[in-house]
Amino acid sequence: MRVVVALGGNALLRRGEPLTAANQRANVRVAAEALTPIARKHELIISHGNGPQVGLLALQSAVFKEDETYPLDVLGAETEGMIGYLIEQELRNLLPDQCRCATLLTQIEVDPDDPAFRHPTKPIGPVYSETEAGKLARERLWTVAPDGNDYRRVVPSPRPERILELSVIELLVDQGVIVICAGGGGIPVIKREDGSFFGVEAVIDKDSAGALLARELHADAFLMLTDVDAVYQDWQTPNARAIRNAPPKILCNMNFAAGSMAPKVKAACEFVERTGGLAGIGRLQDAQAILKGKAGTIIRQDVVEMSWWEEKT
Repeated sequence: MRVVVALGGNALLRRGEPLTAANQRANVRVAAEALTPIARKHELIISHGNGPQVGLLALQSAVFKEDETYPLDVLGAETEGMIGYLIEQELRNLLPDQCRCATLLTQIEVDPDDPAFRHPTKPIGPVYSETEAGKLARERLWTVAPDGNDYRRVVPSPRPERILELSVIELLVDQGVIVICAGGGGIPVIKREDGSFFGVEAVIDKDSAGALLARELHADAFLMLTDVDAVYQDWQTPNARAIRNAPPKILCNMNFAAGSMAPKVKAACEFVERTGGLAGIGRLQDAQAILKGKAGTIIRQDVVEMSWWEEKT
């Protein structure tokens, strides 16, 4: 079975946790332990979020020299290498010596006319109080938006259109290599009229990029792993219920939080509707159980009606 896994930023760095190298490595080790059973039995391709990391690098870059601030596409490439290195090393420490892993910097083409460039929505970096966020927005010309009870910087998040390194990824997967790619949604690039490419100031949603990757690789399963055990109907209300199984035609018409679960649900539904494969959303620690349909929320075409995890209400 060919399995594409998208690791959420909160699965790699818990909300409110300091952005230290030690914390990130510890969390990546947990991720590697959860993915090792899948890697032993299936073809595994891993993508990951980078919101906290790219935001941190942007802050560090701004402190250096304001007129030499690095653009987000370059910082995105840095986070792909940084996080990919940690995932690759921790997986190799757990797998037999003959297992091969590779991290691949991945450029993803976006449309220059995508409306996302006019309406930034993608949260990056640490959380701030309303006062701190307002001050930074004025000083650095940021766009900020609420994120739960706090605020974060938001940047454009254009829809991914084409993976430039797809043929290389396919070649590696066909040779039995565990590939870590499209990290942070990939590096957003635009094609010029002469056919050349250049990076843009944006961060592609990693779930949308993961769904595109899974579709283009003809994956059998697409898992989005985060810090929540399932998709909930009526989340954070007394009537909240964890969805166990759902057909895409019903799930995609339900309302979910725009900055967190909604992109995952949309990506899952698109993958299932276009491929007929299985999509799963749930906790990182439940990765193997989600693949078996024993945990998380499972989205499949052959599911007729919604069902719920009654014990998780």
